[in-house]
Amino acid sequence: MLLVPVLALSLIQVPQLALQAVDPLLSSIVSLGMSLVFLVVMPFFHGGLIAMADEALDGRTALQTFVDDGKANYVSLLVAYLALMAVNFALGMVAFFVALFGGIFVLGGGGLESANLAVLAAIGIVVAIVVLLYLLVLFFLQFYGQAIVLEDMGAVDGLKHSASVVRHHLVSTLGYSVLVGVLSGVFGGVFGVLSLLLSPQSATTLGLPEPSLPIMVVVGLLILAGGTLFGGFFAVYSVSFYRELTR
Repeated sequence: MLLVPVLALSLIQVPQLALQAVDPLLSSIVSLGMSLVFLVVMPFFHGGLIAMADEALDGRTALQTFVDDGKANYVSLLVAYLALMAVNFALGMVAFFVALFGGIFVLGGGGLESANLAVLAAIGIVVAIVVLLYLLVLFFLQFYGQAIVLEDMGAVDGLKHSASVVRHHLVSTLGYSVLVGVLSGVFGGVFGVLSLLLSPQSATTLGLPEPSLPIMVVVGLLILAGGTLFGGFFAVYSVSFYRELTR
């Protein structure tokens, strides 16, 4: 039952994958539109899935739980999600402008050989600090959704509670984060390879088979199955780990 919402979310992305094989430009436009749709939909999906995973760990769950908790926690999750986006966007802009001005400085000075090494080192340090801050934000606030849904908290309290939980369980949370990162990287790599099979450019440049209906169907089914299983596993694992830390 828990896999049903994950499968539904995966199905929404199938048309975009099909368009990639037909018209890459149109696929990019659709991808941009889908990003806006996901911005609105994901808080509802996130809240409902966390509630279903929590219920399933104690026995049985139902789609009604997904709907009820998705609606009940939607506003808080949306506010927290937008707050995290704003922080990450600000950090990204800092890194971008520092790197941009650094590139202008290097080019204006005639290249790396004549550039002031101290200035280049300072730019590198600033970019490294920004990247570290970005990773720390993700690390400490990764359980805000669980805090909001399972502890019945608002957006601000959920973010604070996530940071507090991680702070008191640094080693185990780091191990969890590394494991999830590795699994996500493996799945993302497989997804990327499968997506190449749907790209006409890949067929030309990499010598892959031309996208055809049988290939599209097989690749689509593999992506659906993999995405559904991974999404369901991660939902249960994240909630189980959070419960282990807080109860």
